Amino acid sequence: MENWSIEDVERMQPTVVKQIQTIVSKNRIGHAYILEGAKGTGKEKVMQFFVQLIYCENPTKNVPCETCRSCKRLKSSNHLNFMQLEPDGQFIKKGQVDELVHALSKTTIEKQRKIYAIHHADQLNTSAANTLLKFLEEPQSEITAILLTDRMHALLPTIRSRCQHFSLSPMSAGVLKQKLIEEGITDSMASTVCKMTNQVEEAINLAKDEQFGLVRKSVLKLVEANGRSVQDALMCIHEDFGPLLKEKEQAEQALDLLLFAYRDIVAIKASPIADCTFPDMISYWKQIALQTTYEQLSKQLEMILHAKQNLHKNMNRTLMMEQLMLNLQEGFTFV
Repeated sequence: MENWSIEDVERMQPTVVKQIQTIVSKNRIGHAYILEGAKGTGKEKVMQFFVQLIYCENPTKNVPCETCRSCKRLKSSNHLNFMQLEPDGQFIKKGQVDELVHALSKTTIEKQRKIYAIHHADQLNTSAANTLLKFLEEPQSEITAILLTDRMHALLPTIRSRCQHFSLSPMSAGVLKQKLIEEGITDSMASTVCKMTNQVEEAINLAKDEQFGLVRKSVLKLVEANGRSVQDALMCIHEDFGPLLKEKEQAEQALDLLLFAYRDIVAIKASPIADCTFPDMISYWKQIALQTTYEQLSKQLEMILHAKQNLHKNMNRTLMMEQLMLNLQEGFTFV
């Protein structure tokens, strides 16, 4: 998240950014806001954009300049009128909120509005939530609260009712892929990890994980081997998958990627320009698509899903993969 630019925030949450820009440009800043969104939606960066736009001395086209005194002080976490609160352990405690309220009541040399951000606001314990509620019930014109949460339902209804809400959307695959490519990830790997997660940091870590790269390579090798003969597929399982199947997480990744591979084939069969998990395999997918019916592909997808269920039943993973290859090639029956 540290590498995100203002352009990233605008690209990721265009609707919320426009709402914020309208509020600030028309000087209609309220006393309390909730930024709600799942992990990876950029809540912190949207909050930082909001705060920076409020304080910026020279905004251009409703975008912070990033060079004025206020922008620089925010970047260095040195702005006296901006305060942040995070959980102390599992919860945000009453004492923390008391200290925050006390700090907000002090006079500072800054002339600007005071803003406080509460991260993981759903983790306010009962006493802390009631203290915050009391403070929100007596709004002051030059103090603004920004509450960040991925579980808005866990906030007190009375707190929710006193805040304006911004709902952040999950990052689209297209935006995530572009961000990954900008981070130096190859187009093919970016396409793959976008199907595994919609969180930037997790996607980058996965794309740079050598072990995940090995799982991806082994799965594609297995699909090609299975296309030749079941004997080649079984040999591939023993030679390439042996070490991977020892860890349940890697075995699960392998089955997920195998499922995505067969979904690619279905997509290519329906449209030659389909968006694929493995764009580096499109030529091969087209060959398989020509040789396979939709009914066969549907059954093959069912078999892989069945294998995923068996994985959680603690079956012998090597035997499970062997049976899956036999089913994909011949049997079309579950065990």
